[in-house]
Amino acid sequence: MTLNRLLTWDGCNNIRDLGGLKTSDGRKTRWGAVVRSDHPAKLTANGWSALYAHGIRTIISLRTHGLVEEDYLDTTPRLANITAIDAAIEDFTDAEFVKQWVDTGLWSTPLYYRDALQRWPERHVAVIRAIAQAQPGGVLFHCKRGHDRTGIITLLLLALVGVSPDDIVADYALSIDPEREEMLAREHTTTRETILATLASLDVDNYLLAGGLSQIDLDSIRTRFLESR
Repeated sequence: MTLNRLLTWDGCNNIRDLGGLKTSDGRKTRWGAVVRSDHPAKLTANGWSALYAHGIRTIISLRTHGLVEEDYLDTTPRLANITAIDAAIEDFTDAEFVKQWVDTGLWSTPLYYRDALQRWPERHVAVIRAIAQAQPGGVLFHCKRGHDRTGIITLLLLALVGVSPDDIVADYALSIDPEREEMLAREHTTTRETILATLASLDVDNYLLAGGLSQIDLDSIRTRFLESR
């Protein structure tokens, strides 16, 4: 892990390039290929210029079906040649999910990841497919804060290309939230334990293929996201 993955784009405060991470086959993730962030609607004109200069040409907004986030409805890129995609990876019309995770506040922790992955594989696969099929250039995906909807897609991507569980945990921890840690402590767990347990339960290749991702798209992700041998 290197902290120079943290990006400073005026207006946002939780942006990082997912490049430079070691993988199990001895390679590293490619710089500029994939960026995670909080909502780019907060970017100033200078922030948008920095995003474009970084090579971002596709922006994927991670939504929750049934949830209106009024402050961030406008996801239109402020620059030409950037493709915008909306993808609802969760569903607030699922009353059981809302009762278990949203009403308890645990939706703002990774404790809900395993349940969400089991409920909506096709929704998560749609995002991975969009990244695989994106136009040339970098892909940025985001949610409102850049923590957990963004975190769950980051977990899938990094696990897919062979980044170690420890580095996946370390990346998530860069989205600092003391309240999250307090909630997890009340549940007698930690961020580290929760994410490691999720990864241990997940065969990411089979999960994505069973959810409808093609082998071609799975291979394309690795080509896009990994440095050449």
